[in-house]
Amino acid sequence: MLHLARSSDSAAIAEGGFSVVAAGAIPWRITDGTLEVLMIHRDRYDDWSWPKGKLDPGETAPEAATREVFEEIGMDITLGIPLPAIEYLVGSRRKVVYYWAAKSPGTVAVPDGKETDAVRWCEPKTAAKWMTNPSDVEPLHALVAAHEAGKLDTVPFIVVRHAKAKPRSSWTREEGRRPLAATGQRQALAVARLLAAWRPAKVASSPWTRCVQTVAPYLHQHRYTVKLMAQLTEHEATRNPAKASKAIAKLIDKVRPQAVCTHRPVLPLVLEELASRMGRKLAARLPAEDPYLRPGALIVAHQPVAGKGKIVSLEIYDAFAD
Repeated sequence: MLHLARSSDSAAIAEGGFSVVAAGAIPWRITDGTLEVLMIHRDRYDDWSWPKGKLDPGETAPEAATREVFEEIGMDITLGIPLPAIEYLVGSRRKVVYYWAAKSPGTVAVPDGKETDAVRWCEPKTAAKWMTNPSDVEPLHALVAAHEAGKLDTVPFIVVRHAKAKPRSSWTREEGRRPLAATGQRQALAVARLLAAWRPAKVASSPWTRCVQTVAPYLHQHRYTVKLMAQLTEHEATRNPAKASKAIAKLIDKVRPQAVCTHRPVLPLVLEELASRMGRKLAARLPAEDPYLRPGALIVAHQPVAGKGKIVSLEIYDAFAD
């Protein structure tokens, strides 16, 4: 699994060291003005819990969370804010389950009949009483608190550093056309799989080849288009940083599910703009030292739909490595 850092998790969780890693989500909806969450019942264990499951080999936690929800109840979700991960012992092994909130896509939840034999929408107080594993209540409490604070219904703003490019030393043509290396091409595929967990419909990118190639697999798979922004190239951002910052601010101001791909020298401008839209404690979680992100890594920042661009959560995913 790619290394991850989420603002929802405790220091103990962040330090890792788990033998078993799983991921899941708490689907939620508003019915007649009331918050409801979706529980599942597993006949094998005779328990009530949230949709979740272990990661497949080479899979990331966000990918596993969306896959497990689809497999267990047939809901094609996108991830919202991260919720506190929980840990417990399975025999002598430490297990961690990473959770996210997931707004219901409006489709009917259907038990798969294998892992899950029943589902139930209910208010959080009822869900808390029905949960078989007491630790499953922790992410529920965080979801309810986010709802009460107006921070549950969100959209993702995702920052991607382009994947590994061919070395400058071996490239004699125009810098803007320097392409991805073979490793970078594989990283671009990993980026596509990871982005699909949030499914940003709007994608902006530096027009330089290595950035466009990084988001190309995702765009192709989902039939999205890309907005090319010259302000986000290394050259333009260095020559006119104020213009680059303004372009980034305009993107964030849209408050819509979107991703932006750019270069390492541009990242300080992006991070500065993100930091200006979040509290000091959250801003302290942003990368602070060069190179900020490795090639192919990304940052996911969530903005409440009604929050005027304010950022309420952060996730950082390291780059795929062979």
